[in-house]
Amino acid sequence: MALKMIEFGSKEYDQMVALRHQMLRKPLGLQFTNEELAKEAANILLGCFDEEVLEGCCMLVEVAPGTIRLRQMAVISGLQGKGIGRVLMTFAENVARDRRYQKIIMNARVTSIPFFEKLGYQVSGNEFIDLTIPHVMMEKEL
Repeated sequence: MALKMIEFGSKEYDQMVALRHQMLRKPLGLQFTNEELAKEAANILLGCFDEEVLEGCCMLVEVAPGTIRLRQMAVISGLQGKGIGRVLMTFAENVARDRRYQKIIMNARVTSIPFFEKLGYQVSGNEFIDLTIPHVMMEKEL
């Protein structure tokens, strides 16, 4: 398992978009727009690879000085529950700390609350609907 930063526009980035589409968008009947993808050039793109195959990914987006937002976390179906998400989150937190961020926030699907709570995240807001799915805001001080 190799954890690394992904360069926007690379072959690895193409794998990242495909994985996120498969796991996060396709089940909802949604596509990424060119505008959405273009904005990702400024984000910190992270991936977990086995050989050259992307098994999990996420991105970090600055929202305020000292605060970064986790977005678009996905792990290949069939590999969920195998520790890839936990390792990827540890990597994301370390990257954020290295860049002097003090807090990570996210809009987490309600079904993923127990996963993030095990990693020290806390619900910090009321439930809301995003892309037809119930979410909550979660955060963690680094």
